[in-house]
Amino acid sequence: MAKIDFGGVIEDVITRSEFSMEKAREVLKNETIAILGYGVQGPAQGLNLRDNGFNVIVGQSKAFQKDWDRAVKDGWVPGETLFEVEEAAKRGTIIEMLVSDAGQRAIWPTVSKCLNEGDALYFSHGFSIVYKEQTGVIPPKNVDVIMVAPKGSGLSVRRNFLAGVGINSSYAVQQDFTGRAEQRTLALGIGVGSGYLFPTTFQKEVFSDLTGERGTLMGCLAGILEAQYDVLRSQGHSPSEAFNESVEELTQSLIRLVDENGMDWMYANCSATAQRGALDWKPKFKEAVLPVFKDLYESVKSGKETARVLSYCGAPDYQKTLSAELSEIRNSEMWRAGAAVRSLRPHEAAKAVTANTKGVSGRGED
Repeated sequence: MAKIDFGGVIEDVITRSEFSMEKAREVLKNETIAILGYGVQGPAQGLNLRDNGFNVIVGQSKAFQKDWDRAVKDGWVPGETLFEVEEAAKRGTIIEMLVSDAGQRAIWPTVSKCLNEGDALYFSHGFSIVYKEQTGVIPPKNVDVIMVAPKGSGLSVRRNFLAGVGINSSYAVQQDFTGRAEQRTLALGIGVGSGYLFPTTFQKEVFSDLTGERGTLMGCLAGILEAQYDVLRSQGHSPSEAFNESVEELTQSLIRLVDENGMDWMYANCSATAQRGALDWKPKFKEAVLPVFKDLYESVKSGKETARVLSYCGAPDYQKTLSAELSEIRNSEMWRAGAAVRSLRPHEAAKAVTANTKGVSGRGED
């Protein structure tokens, strides 16, 4: 376990040099890993594990025909490596709960009766366990309860794997019945394509994750981009100019500099005029949004966000209402302008196709 200095705070990090793919395969050599759910994380984690040589099966309800067909297209064979959820749960020794959070509540009565002593119940999010009073997901005492939470969407997990690079993941052990829970967790983390594994707890993971998704990663980001775009358009700027200044320069230039070497590096590589304005306005934006983030964290901590997710995402017409909300974003002037801008960079589309058809380089050294 490596000791890394994170801004003056020393943290433990697991790397592939310490926990190799060979060791992961040895730890899990007698395990059958059952991936329950073939929607967002399921395909990425399942395919990465399979490509890395682990014994993997998929549990997916045929009622969700699109996901079942996708699994078949990805090479999972009905009756051999692809089953209904209950059958997969019976066959697995490690049960990966990768359906949606609301879906986990729905399938838990089925899954719980399939667990055998010594099995491992695996999550990629602390939601169901931390908010067990609302979800009803309360594991028996005779199984391991573990988590590997990749810090990215399933699409990113798979793309990074195919591109030969890893993705950061958090990991945690909630319940260690077998005495092997941590080894199982780390082996799975390496198997699904993690470059680095950071220890956490189920509670800390879900609090930070729900805050991050609603905050800078998705909700806040989308909101501030729209706000700037709307102001520029109201002042007579064209859609292309407003989009380029609000989104395109961020995603195609500046955020890449931040990723490369930090925020100060990005500032240092912009004009003096941009530097001065950014440094002057940064505190004002922080002051404006800090109260919102405090409210957001309390909403997460109190369980209000959980209640909203379970109520909304568990509704029978969820997919229909979600589709309508996403269509509203897609069909807005801002994102129609974005589609037009993206169409002007076909070389980027070609690069993406190439990255996705390379094959599995390094077999998990990603």
